[in-house]
Amino acid sequence: MSKIEESVEVAVPLRTVYDQWTQFEEFPQFMDGVQRIEQRTSTLMHWVTKVDGVEREFDAEVTEQIPDERVAWATVAGEVRQAGVVTFHRLGDTHTKVMLQLDHDPQGIADTVADKLGFVRRQAKSDLKNFKEFIESRGTATGTWRGTA
Repeated sequence: MSKIEESVEVAVPLRTVYDQWTQFEEFPQFMDGVQRIEQRTSTLMHWVTKVDGVEREFDAEVTEQIPDERVAWATVAGEVRQAGVVTFHRLGDTHTKVMLQLDHDPQGIADTVADKLGFVRRQAKSDLKNFKEFIESRGTATGTWRGTA
C-alpha cells in the first residue's frame, strides 16, 4: 500500500475552493485519466478512468464530509482500491491550502510497477496543480454542496 501526501496553495477563498472540490462530476476537467464520474447519490460516485490505454471502473463513497474542512472517501467496488482525504486550510481571505492524503493499494503487476515508479504520486501532484489552475482561472465554483456525511 502506498501512502501519498501532496498539497497545493490556491489563490482563491476557502469556501470557493471547497465548493468546487465537491463538484465531483467536474473532476475530468482537471484530473488526467478521469473520463467520467457519475454521482449516483449524495455520497456514492461511479468513476470511469483511462490511463495508458487501460480503462477501469469503480465506485467510491464519501465517508466523511465537513463543509469547508474535509472530504474523505474510500472505494467500495470495482478495479481500484484506495481511500483518502482532502482537507482545506484558510491561509487568508483569498488563499487556501488544499492537502491530499491518499492510500493506494496497487492491483496486479502493472499497477505495482507503476506505483513503485512513482506514477500515482506524480499523478496526484499533477491533478492538484491542474485543480489550482482550473479554480484560479474561473475564480468561482461551478456549483456548491454544503451537505455533510
